[in-house]
Amino acid sequence: MSKTKSFDTRQMVLLALLTAIVVVLQFLGAFIRFGPFSISLVLMPIAVGAALIGLWAGAWLGLVFGFVVLLSGDAAVFMAIDPLGTILVVLVKGSLAGFSAGAIYKVMEKTNKTKAALSAAAVCPIVNTAVFIIGTYAFFLPTITEWAAAAGFASATAFIFIGMIGLNFIVELILNFVLSPVIIRLVQFGRDRAANAG
Repeated sequence: MSKTKSFDTRQMVLLALLTAIVVVLQFLGAFIRFGPFSISLVLMPIAVGAALIGLWAGAWLGLVFGFVVLLSGDAAVFMAIDPLGTILVVLVKGSLAGFSAGAIYKVMEKTNKTKAALSAAAVCPIVNTAVFIIGTYAFFLPTITEWAAAAGFASATAFIFIGMIGLNFIVELILNFVLSPVIIRLVQFGRDRAANAG
């Protein structure tokens, strides 16, 4: 019984720590830009939390990420166009990214934890970006079409994929793919050592 309580307490502490990291990284990440949008550095702790604690922890961390995006003004340009659509897209994309990372990790961890960690690290930015794209088409297409024409793009789709997402997505995917599995392995190593010592 006390072992379960200790494990639950450790998970809660880890979740609280990752939540704080998500908040800090999102505010700091607002200053790192490749193109018109900031890099989502928070996808790393979201993927780590989803893998180490579970898919609902991933969803929680993604939700926190969404709230911080809204509070930081990082979505202000979209809020001016459609506030409800912006809130919906921002909160859903983060939550789904974290949930999906946790789900893929849970499915794959029994066969290979390294591949599971790599998959979770890749799925997180892919889902985050995919939901952003769907939301852009659903809520902001007329405005995006105007922006595309003004920027000299042949279509709204070209503008979304090249002008808006492009380099940001590649940087997010590489950072997540390289760093998240390393962090997950280090935390698991620490857990294993603590379990063996106790």
